[in-house]
Amino acid sequence: MLGFPLVPSDDPLWGFDVEASLPSRKQFGRVLRNLKREQVAFLLRGTVHLLDQELPSDVLLGDEISLDTKHIIAWVRENNPKVWIEDRFNKERQPKGDPDCKLGFKPNSNRKKDKSQDEDRQPAEAETPAKEGVPASQTKKKKEGEWLWGYASGVVATKVGDWGEFVLAEFTQTFDQSDASYFFPLMAQTEENLGRKPRFGALDAAYDAFFVHEYFHQAGGFAAVPWADRADHRKQFDEEGLPLCAAGLPMPLISTFMRRAKCLVPHRCGRYGCPVAGNEAGCPVDHPNWAKQGGCITTLPTSPGCRVRHELDRESAEYKALYRQRTATERINAQAVELGIERPKLRNGRAIANQCTLIYALINLRALGRVRRRKAERQGRGDAH
Repeated sequence: MLGFPLVPSDDPLWGFDVEASLPSRKQFGRVLRNLKREQVAFLLRGTVHLLDQELPSDVLLGDEISLDTKHIIAWVRENNPKVWIEDRFNKERQPKGDPDCKLGFKPNSNRKKDKSQDEDRQPAEAETPAKEGVPASQTKKKKEGEWLWGYASGVVATKVGDWGEFVLAEFTQTFDQSDASYFFPLMAQTEENLGRKPRFGALDAAYDAFFVHEYFHQAGGFAAVPWADRADHRKQFDEEGLPLCAAGLPMPLISTFMRRAKCLVPHRCGRYGCPVAGNEAGCPVDHPNWAKQGGCITTLPTSPGCRVRHELDRESAEYKALYRQRTATERINAQAVELGIERPKLRNGRAIANQCTLIYALINLRALGRVRRRKAERQGRGDAH
């Protein structure tokens, strides 16, 4: 299927001579560049079907999933810190070694720092400055992380009891794309490979978006995603779905509009106003916005997923148990790193995407072998009794 002619052998396990059939690295790279994505996608989908057939009938494969991305470092001079290159991280200067890779930033954490957490901290004692001060307009806060030329591979994994952890879908694109942009392609592939929607998902804070929560809510479950916004932006709602203001009163809907710019998914938003606007008695809790603009105004997506995101109980036992499933993708990624996914010796986007798919298919095949061995062991113990 991959274009490698097999040399026959008397080996009863494989039926072909592995060493004689495997190509050289250069030939493998040429094949990866020309392989159609449908071919390797078929192989990964086949491993999912095999696992679904091999697991016990009372096991529902893929009902709980986790999703994450793994960065892939392009094989270019710009990623080598020992090579001096002027303007190394200028996105307008495409590396000659790889015409497809893109520049992106890899943060150390996807969680935003909540300023409200620092409110109770005592200020440090004032010290005498050791040097001349710099105006705030001339300072730039340095992000924690690193710039890289390359790609990223998104993966959907599932943990099934004590049977193992398996890959359900994967999607590779250039490193300049946001984490959230992987969600819909991966979930569409997961549905195709499983034949149904997963009901529960465990994702990191980069996926704390209304459309993620809406997806799993409509599937009959929920998404375990940490709150990624400021604490004071979290809303409560009344029975009719209206957000509550700081005084606990429902905020009436003033107007709606479609948001299409600066968002991954175009969606309808509602603008909600102060419930006591124009009241001479003023705000019951004397909110600062009353003196500034005559009351509070908030804008929220009208999607049901928005309310689910705000009202999700992230301290519940169900949430914590599901969120622990997220480590399945970390272990899958660790296996992928051992197989060379992080630093491929390839210089083409299609070749890298194809190799990623083959790596995940191999991980599934190894897991399939473990499932079959465990079933055989259990059957043997049963026969002995």
